[in-house]
Parts: sequence; structure tokens; C-alpha cells
Amino acid sequence: MPQPIDWIYWEPQFERFLAEHAAAQDAAHDREHIRRVVHTARRLAMAECADLAVVVPAAWLHDCVVVPKDSPLRSQASAQAARAAVGFLRGILYPEAYLAAIEHAIAAHSFSANLQPRTIEAQVVQDADRLDAIGAIGVARCLMLGGALGRRLYDPAEPFPATREPDDRAYTIDHFYLKLLRLADSMTTAAGRAEAQRRTAFMQGFLDQLQSEIDGWG
Repeated sequence: MPQPIDWIYWEPQFERFLAEHAAAQDAAHDREHIRRVVHTARRLAMAECADLAVVVPAAWLHDCVVVPKDSPLRSQASAQAARAAVGFLRGILYPEAYLAAIEHAIAAHSFSANLQPRTIEAQVVQDADRLDAIGAIGVARCLMLGGALGRRLYDPAEPFPATREPDDRAYTIDHFYLKLLRLADSMTTAAGRAEAQRRTAFMQGFLDQLQSEIDGWG
């Protein structure tokens, strides 16, 4: 049986590594995003009886390699992060028994990588990261990123795509329809699905309110 993990010893090392080697990817992927994902991953892990010795380092290090959101190499980011994380963890003598599972959890977390998580720990990390893309914080991150990338908020001719194909490279609101409103269906843990449904309802309420204001609120 592995010895219990002393998080007071290990977590400052994870955070220090990020500070020294991983700059924020964009306005929506800053250090606070990492901290929120770690916090959510802990809660999901406890609800799903997942191993924190895998979940916590994977959550801390899931974005440790920087690939811009609009880069053609974006789909490779999680695999690169997984390799970098394992190299770092091996260098600080994190228990070897957990490294393969951590590598998989990081590689499988990304939406763009399109990998199926094979373990409950990987499911937890994936759900935790996706939960941070929806709800109130998801709305804020989406608007921040759209502004940073110079995208218009919505198409003036048809703000909410009904008769046209959504294009989130041009309009920020279209990202809700291409991805964010669909994320609840991709959750792989029971606890993640329940929270995702609550956050998705908030986003739909935001879009309904936005539509009423664009239309002239009655």
C-alpha cells in the first residue's frame, strides 16, 4: 500500500513549477483557472472515490504547456503537457507508481484532443476542467477570451445562430452554441453531470436575458 501523500509538501512544488515554466495561455487560462480546477477536481474525486494522488497533480499540471487557443497545434497541447508533467514529477521524486495514471489524466482532459478517459481519475480531471468552461465563470471566460482574440460579440444580422451555421472564430456568442451548451452531455462522472446541468441552466438564462436586451426588452 503506497504511503499517504503529504500535500503540504507536494502542492507548493507544483505551483512553483507553473510559476517558473508555464505562463498563462490566454485571458481565460490564468493561474486562477488552475486553482479552480484543482478545487473542483478534489470535490469530484471525493464524490467519485477517485485517487487524489493522481487527480491532484494532474489537475495542477494539466495546462503546464502553453499552446495558444487559436493555434493549429492546439490539439497537441494536452499530450505535450502530460509528457512535461511526468518529466517534472519524476525529477522531484513524486511516487513513480502514479505517473502513468497522471500522464493519461492530463492527456485526456482536453476537449480538442478528443481522447476518452480510461480511468475514474482521468474522468474527474476532464470533468473539472470542463466545468470551469461553463456557468458564471464560463460566461466570463468566454467573453474575456473573445475580446482578447478580437472577435465581435455577436452577428448583428442574426445574434443567435438559428438559420446560419455558428462561427465562433468571428462571433463570441456562437461559442456557446458550438461548445459550451453541449459540455454537460460530455461529462463522465455523476457528480460532474449534476453540476454541469446547473451551470448550463445559468448560461441559458444569460443567453435569454441577452436576447431580450438585444431585442429591446419587450
